[in-house]
Amino acid sequence: TVLTLHRNQLKHNVELERDYASPGVIWARHDQLDQVWTNLVHNALQAMDGAGSLRVALRDDGAFLVVEITDSGPGVPEDARERIFDPFYTTKSVGEGSGLGLSICKDIVEGHGGTITLESQPGRTTFAVRLPKQRSSLSPSTRPPAMA
Repeated sequence: TVLTLHRNQLKHNVELERDYASPGVIWARHDQLDQVWTNLVHNALQAMDGAGSLRVALRDDGAFLVVEITDSGPGVPEDARERIFDPFYTTKSVGEGSGLGLSICKDIVEGHGGTITLESQPGRTTFAVRLPKQRSSLSPSTRPPAMA
């Protein structure tokens, strides 16, 4: 769904690679996870300035499903990496971002009992989201919806 919404940006100068090795079932609120995927794909496209390669991968990792969004942009500066998920922190120019997107992603993922991590170097940045296959005690069905 998210890739369809970004179709116009993807069809021009972005090479899209899908690697859905082993899709599985998880207990989740799809509306909240759609917000995570939307933020990550949007950020990747912005980082690449509309041209480059975007890889979306899904794999089974035992008790978890892992979704990786990888772009070929310039990378996240080293001094920004430890703060990248902090509320109101942004690497974008004034007026381009609120600094809430990745913070909201982290809250949603952790609310599902998962984790989100970043690996970055020039030419390759990957956000990896690990979501448990079993319903956790932090199950989204028992928690209030995340802030939008």
